[in-house]
Amino acid sequence: MATGTESPAVVFEHVSLAFDEKVILKDLSFRLPKARTKIILGASGAGKSMTLKILLGLLKPDGGTVSVNGERVDHLTENEMMAVRANMGMVFQEGALFDSLTVRENVGYRLYEETDTPLEDVDRRVEEVLGFVGLGEFIDRMPSALSGGQRRRVAIARAMASKPHLILYDEATTGLDPITATTVDDEIIKLRDLESVTSIVVTHQLRDAFYVATRTASRGQDGSIHIEVAGRDKERETEFMMLRDGLVVFEGDAEALRNSSDEYIRTFLS
Repeated sequence: MATGTESPAVVFEHVSLAFDEKVILKDLSFRLPKARTKIILGASGAGKSMTLKILLGLLKPDGGTVSVNGERVDHLTENEMMAVRANMGMVFQEGALFDSLTVRENVGYRLYEETDTPLEDVDRRVEEVLGFVGLGEFIDRMPSALSGGQRRRVAIARAMASKPHLILYDEATTGLDPITATTVDDEIIKLRDLESVTSIVVTHQLRDAFYVATRTASRGQDGSIHIEVAGRDKERETEFMMLRDGLVVFEGDAEALRNSSDEYIRTFLS
């Protein structure tokens, strides 16, 4: 949990972005404390995914500043951003697995290719994270042998393999049926509550957004993991941010979002 003196995990201050005449983000400002979750909602084209791309350094803002773990990153070169990205994980809508690699090779890819970690240590970490997402027995399968939900969970295992402090989820449950989507939501909750991972969740799936915000994970004395309804104080730790035409039109917790009288928000939630 962030303290009053600890720097936030992510800070956007007055960030703007436009492509020619099309304005994507207008004066976007927000803070995300460490080990918390920010859920970004909004219609298509509102600027949700562009926010993640700026955070990853894939796009440079036209104005404003972006900081990660106290370090300003919006002005860094591509080489300098590599060090920042080493502490981030990313989960895409389609999982983005390498079809020619096994689950083991996919999950350990960054550790195999970008570090000098001994192979036995990489294998141990891969087995650990696959066990965390409940897919240990699939370690030597090819992605083509997995269901859509299993592919997303492998993508989450890959994102967490290098022990990043920040994981970004871009429409991670889109296209999945509700039951399968819940298994992915559970992994987001587990990483936040059991591994203290900070997360930004971009989604237009309201059911999944509210599920992540109103559940908590705990570990029993026997090591089993339980997902339960969160208490009010815990629920407040997950904040929603709604974008409309590149502007923030709402920031607050799940209860505040549900109770908003704003006409646009009421229409969006319906």
